[in-house]
Amino acid sequence: MAGLATTPAHAAPAPVAATAAPADAVLSVRANGATMRVTAISEAIVRVTITRDGAPAEDASWAVPADVRSARAPAQIAGTTLTTAQLRATIDPVTLHLRVEDHDGRTIVDDTANPISFDRDGFTLRKAMPQAEHYFGLGDKTGDMDRRGGSFVNWNTDAFGYQSSTDPIYKAIPFFIGVGGAGGSYGVFLDNTWRSWFDFGHREEGVLAFGSVAGPITYYVIAGPTTRDVVRRYTDLTGKSPLMPRWVLGYQQSRWGYKTADQVMDIAYHLRADKIPADVIWMDIDYQDRNRPFTVDTKAFPDLAKLTARAGDLGIKLVSIVDLHIAAAPAQGYAPYDQGMAANHFVHNPDGSVYVAPVWPGPAVFPDFTTTATRTWFGAQFKSLAGMGIAGFWNDMNEPAVFETPTKTMPIDTVHRIDGDGFAPRTATHAEIHNVYGMENTRATYDGVRLLRPDERAFVLTRASYAGGQKYAATWTGDNSSSWDHLKLSVSQLVNLGLSGFAYSGSDVGGFTGGPAPELLTKWFEIAAFTPFFRDHAANDAPRAEPWIDGEDQLAIRRRFVEARYRLLPYLYNLAAHNAQTGDPIMRPVFYDYPAALSAPCKTALTFTLGDKLLIAGNPRPDSPQAYDICLPAGGWYDYWTGERVTAEPIGGRTYAQIKATPRLDTLPVYVRAGAIVPRQPLVQSTAQVPTGPLELHIYPGGTCAGELYDDDGHSMQFTGGAFVRQTVRCTTGANGVQSISFDARQGRFKPWWKAIALVIHGTQTPATIRVNGKTITPTPVGDDRAPGFVIPDQPAAVTITAMPG
Repeated sequence: MAGLATTPAHAAPAPVAATAAPADAVLSVRANGATMRVTAISEAIVRVTITRDGAPAEDASWAVPADVRSARAPAQIAGTTLTTAQLRATIDPVTLHLRVEDHDGRTIVDDTANPISFDRDGFTLRKAMPQAEHYFGLGDKTGDMDRRGGSFVNWNTDAFGYQSSTDPIYKAIPFFIGVGGAGGSYGVFLDNTWRSWFDFGHREEGVLAFGSVAGPITYYVIAGPTTRDVVRRYTDLTGKSPLMPRWVLGYQQSRWGYKTADQVMDIAYHLRADKIPADVIWMDIDYQDRNRPFTVDTKAFPDLAKLTARAGDLGIKLVSIVDLHIAAAPAQGYAPYDQGMAANHFVHNPDGSVYVAPVWPGPAVFPDFTTTATRTWFGAQFKSLAGMGIAGFWNDMNEPAVFETPTKTMPIDTVHRIDGDGFAPRTATHAEIHNVYGMENTRATYDGVRLLRPDERAFVLTRASYAGGQKYAATWTGDNSSSWDHLKLSVSQLVNLGLSGFAYSGSDVGGFTGGPAPELLTKWFEIAAFTPFFRDHAANDAPRAEPWIDGEDQLAIRRRFVEARYRLLPYLYNLAAHNAQTGDPIMRPVFYDYPAALSAPCKTALTFTLGDKLLIAGNPRPDSPQAYDICLPAGGWYDYWTGERVTAEPIGGRTYAQIKATPRLDTLPVYVRAGAIVPRQPLVQSTAQVPTGPLELHIYPGGTCAGELYDDDGHSMQFTGGAFVRQTVRCTTGANGVQSISFDARQGRFKPWWKAIALVIHGTQTPATIRVNGKTITPTPVGDDRAPGFVIPDQPAAVTITAMPG
C-alpha cells in the first residue's frame, strides 16, 4: 500500500488567531495529494471527508438525509483546529493525522501512525485503540458482544445456517461505538456502501483499522460522553425507527410450511384453545402461486380476504412474505413482470440486457430500487394484498440472494441506475449498490404501504439492510440454528442491532434450522419474551416448533412467559414510544444505563436490560446446570417475579452486587431497579383485546423513584397530531417506606383504556392506607397474581397521594 508520509503524531501547526467560522465553514487541509475536510454537523458530530483529487466529495448519502447533511453548528477555526461547543478536531498539516478531543483535552478518538493509506480505489484508515476501550455495534455480526479483537466484513450475504464465527452475514451497518476511553463513549459511522471492513486489533495490536475497496471516504465522529448520547446522535443522523403498531410487540407464530388457509386457521384455533396470547401468524412463500411475489395460490388460499377476517375475529393478524425477485414470466399474464419490463424497472447486465437469475420462482428479474420511479412502482404492487387485509409485509432474500452461484448474489458488474438522495443521476455497478439494495427494497415497501394506508402505521420486516434502514423496517437475525450456542448468540446480535439503530429486532425463536430440543425451545421462549420482536419460526424441513409441540409441561412454562410479556405490554409500548422520540434501544446492554457494569466480572452472554428498569440475567452457559454469578449494578434491585428486594449490596467499594443463581428450566432471573415504577396490565389474549380491570403501577421504592405512562390507539398515525397520552409518575420514600406518589398533569388528548389505577407497592414497608383527594383507601388483591394494591380512579390531572404507614 502507498501511504501518506508519517510524522510525529501531534505536530503543532503555526499559531493562528481563532475566528468565528461562517455557517458553512469547513476545516480543510491538503497534504501529500489528499485533502481532508472536517465539518461540524452539530456541536457533537463532525463529518470527515478525504479526497484524492482535491474536489469536495459528492454531497449524497443513502443513510443521512439531505437536511441533516446540510446542518451546521457554530464553530471556530484556528489554524488546523475546528472547535465546537463540545469538541475540538485537529488535523496534522503534514500527515493528516486527525485527533478529536473534548475541551478538557481528553481524547475522544485519535489516529495512529500512517493514518491514511490508499490501494488503487480502496483505502484504509487507522485509529489508536486504547487498552481500556471496548467496541460495539456493526449490526447483527456474529461473535462476542464486544467487537474488540475481531475483524469483520460488510457485504450482505445469504448466510443460511450460519455459525457464531460466520462473517459476513445479512447486514452492512458500518457503525461502531467505542466505550471506556478517556473521553467517554464515541461513535464512528463510515458512510460507504461498497464492500468495507473493520478490524479491532485483530491484525495489528493496538490499531483499530477500517476501510473499503472503493467509494467515498466519508465518516462521522459522534461524541458522547455517554453511550446513550452516541446512540441518540447516531439516530439523529441516520433516522429513528417509527413507532410501530402495538401488535408488533405481541407474540408471533410462524413456520415455512403453513401451506393452506385451513392450516393457518388450525394454528390460530390452537393458539386460542391453549390460551397462548398471540397477535400474528406469518405466511411464508407457501401462500403464493408458484412462489411468485404479489400472487396468491387460490387453490390453497381460495379467499385470502376472508382468511384475514376469520383470523381477525380471533384477534390475530396475518403478515405475508413478499420477496423482491419478480418471476421472469413473459406472456403469462403476470402483471409485475409485464409492467416492470414495459417501464424498464429491472437491473441490467453490462451489455444492456435485463439481468435474470434463479431464485424461488425460478428465473427472476430484480427491481432497480435505487431509482425513485422503481420504488414507487414496487410499492404500488402491495395494493391487492393490503386490500385483502394483510397487516404487514416481510421482505426476505433481499441481500439480494441468488441461487446456483458461489457468490450467492448477482455479479458485481450488473448495472443499477441512481437518482435522488443527493446523487447526480448516473449508473452504478452492483459493487456499489449491493449493501444498500435490501434497504432500498424496504424503503419501497414501507413508502408504498404508507401511501396505500395513509392513516395507518406500516410494518415491514427485513433480512438485509444498511445504516439508516431502521427508518423503514424491523429486522431479524436470519436463518439461525437450533443450538444453545445460537441462543447465546441471539442476545449479542440483538443488543448490537439496538445500538446500531434497529430497535425492533428478534431472532427465530428455537432456531430456523435443525429443530430445537424441548429444553432449548423453552429456554429460548423465556429469553425472547423480553426481546423487542418475539417470533417463533422454523424451516419447512425442520421439526415442528410451535409452543405446544413438546407436551403440557413445556407448554405451561412457555405460555407463562408469553403471558408475562403481555402483562408487561404497557411498559414495552412506552419503551417503543420513547425509542421513536430519542433512539434509545428497547433492548440494551447493561452498561447503556449503568456504565460501571462494563467492568463487572460476571459472564453476561445472556444478560441485558429491557429499557432502564428491568435487567434480565440468563445463564451464560444455558445448557449447564451449574450455578452462575449475577452482577447487579449498585443502587438496589427487586426480584421481578416475587417483588422482594434483593438483599445483596456492593462490598469493598465495588460498583455492583454479586449474587449466585441456580439454573432451573422453568425460571429466568429478572430484576427491577429500585426506584422504578413499572406499568403492567391484566392479561389479554391479543393486543386487539381491551384489558379488563385497572392499569397496574408496580412501585419499587428506592433512589430516584419515577416511571412513565404512554398510550394511544396502537395502530393509526393520529398520535402524530396529539392523539396520545403521556404522564410521569413519581414517588418519595422515607424511613417508613413510600411517603407519597405523585402524578404529573397528562400530555396529549387521547383517552386511555383504563378507568382505574392499582398502585402495587413492593418491599417490606407497604403502607397501611393511602389518601387521595381526601379519601382513604385500603389495599385489596390486584391483578392475576393477586398482589395487594390500592385501586384509585384514573388520575389525568396533577395530584399527590399520601401514603400512611402501618
